[in-house]
Amino acid sequence: MKTARYEKHGPAPEVFILDHVETPQPGAGQVRVKIEFSGINPTDVKSRAGAVASVINEFQIPHHDGAGVIDAVGDGVSPERIGERVWLILAAKGSRYGTAAEYCIVDSDFARLLPTSVSFELGATLGVPAVTAAYCLFSDGPIEGQSVLVTGGAGAVGRCAIELAKWGGARVYTTVSSESKTEVARAAGADVVVNYLTDDPVSALSNEGIARVIDVNLSMNLDMNIAIAKPSMKIISYAADGPDPVLPRRALMTAGITIEFMLLYTVNPEKFAESVRLTEEALAAGALTAPPTRIFPLSEIACAHELVEGKSAERILLKI
Repeated sequence: MKTARYEKHGPAPEVFILDHVETPQPGAGQVRVKIEFSGINPTDVKSRAGAVASVINEFQIPHHDGAGVIDAVGDGVSPERIGERVWLILAAKGSRYGTAAEYCIVDSDFARLLPTSVSFELGATLGVPAVTAAYCLFSDGPIEGQSVLVTGGAGAVGRCAIELAKWGGARVYTTVSSESKTEVARAAGADVVVNYLTDDPVSALSNEGIARVIDVNLSMNLDMNIAIAKPSMKIISYAADGPDPVLPRRALMTAGITIEFMLLYTVNPEKFAESVRLTEEALAAGALTAPPTRIFPLSEIACAHELVEGKSAERILLKI
């Protein structure tokens, strides 16, 4: 099968190999998916660059997210799954067969039914961003009637969080860094959008009763979060960009803030499963929509990775 893979960590143009490897066969409890689109997330480019700990087993085909059609199943999986349209989550977790290839094998539970009304392109943008957003929003229960702040509302997780929070009945505030990102966040349904480069987010958000913050960069946003806090406000930090934050204990205690750190690979399995379920429920309801997207052929994977590293406001997909 045709693949894009790497055998060592490093810059995308230097390490990617475009060639063929033997098409894998699904093992027990697995399915094989013929990939239509592969979705690229920051976690994928960090793994390829070696910025996060990862072990390469001979070679690594990257990317956790994608969408396609099941064409084979392993022992213990119903043959009736063959032919299902699916979206994928965590395909490369503990596996060298990610979605940047003609075929990928995943645990059956990680291949989720894609409704016929939903395009493969949208399916390939779900996975890590949508399930992360669902966990951050709903891991403590319903959010109906709450005020939620999403920092970085034009990003992959941020945009999903806005749509899911609106679906969950919350009032949604978000911060962005440009006019184009303001438009993305507003189109996703944010009630209030604050450009933190031109406006004062503390003045804009201080009296809004924010109950929950979905935070993309805690080191950058911690002072703002403390300034706008009300007692019992919770911050969920899902990314590790920037330097490690210095936590001012007294200020956090005085503000009554709780901070939770989450990584999708290691969250509680029951909460992970519930986050997937809620993502599917929102998808079926039409609450998750296609983000601004840019599509590359598999042969241009290095360029695609560099755009993700440059924090493109578009979701980057590969057409397989």
